[in-house]
Amino acid sequence: MTTSDIYTGSDLLPPEIVRKLQALELGSRFRRAGKLRGDRRSTKRGSSVEFADYRNYTPGDDLRRVDWNLYARTDKLFLKLYEEEEDRAVHVLLDTSASMGFGDPSKLETARRLAAALGYVALHELDRLQVTELGGGGLGSLRPLRGTGGASAMLGFLGGLQPNGEAVLNRSLREYASRAGSPGLLLLISDLMDPDGIRAGLRALGGRGHEITVLHLLCSEELEPTLAGDLELIDAESRGKQAVTLDAAALDAYEHRLEAWLAEIRRDCASINATYCLVRAEEDVEDILFSRLRQAKVLVS
Repeated sequence: MTTSDIYTGSDLLPPEIVRKLQALELGSRFRRAGKLRGDRRSTKRGSSVEFADYRNYTPGDDLRRVDWNLYARTDKLFLKLYEEEEDRAVHVLLDTSASMGFGDPSKLETARRLAAALGYVALHELDRLQVTELGGGGLGSLRPLRGTGGASAMLGFLGGLQPNGEAVLNRSLREYASRAGSPGLLLLISDLMDPDGIRAGLRALGGRGHEITVLHLLCSEELEPTLAGDLELIDAESRGKQAVTLDAAALDAYEHRLEAWLAEIRRDCASINATYCLVRAEEDVEDILFSRLRQAKVLVS
């Protein structure tokens, strides 16, 4: 299957990005045992070409695995053990609550492109990929995928996502932790705008053994607002209205609350050893992928 065959009809993954992604893999601090044979070294002992250790020969063992050079030196029979190349689980969680529709491009548009790229890397590496929408209506998952033949289904799923509903992110993360299958690499892409925070949800995921990366997407207008004067602000999710006067004092207070919120999120991530990356939705996606995420070792050569 060629690159053009896989991506016909989708603008989420241009062919030039796909070619660059094929030289990368998702970084991991741990080695895990997988379920299917893939491109990943496992903690299990199997029969691949990657040597791991020896054990004593016992009657009935395959004589082809005896190290005859070692036998010539020691006059004892030892079997070679190998590390099996297996897949790992990769979970991509994408926030689609209404606040993700803000910005130009919207946070969701950038999030879908990042999810598509990271998901493709997992498929290319023969990992087991689970893509899940965290929307106002709860969880919505695509069937598990493996191999680049699943790229079209992944892109179709991501392409159909729309911002909707109020954020229930903390609750959704706890629910996902309780029902998800094998622990593995977990990539959360969200603006993290949940009134309840995300601490309990992150800890639930960490407690299940997931290795977590949080891609925190915000717009420049949210980080450095340029609005001023007497305004009526409308909440994107609750539709609640608030009359405000954005003068220098109000903007200064906003900046301090923003800094405190970001510091709290960083602490929550650090408490479970999660990787945290703050990303502007307006950033060039290639720069995010091949510069920012490589520096953070989310993607590695």
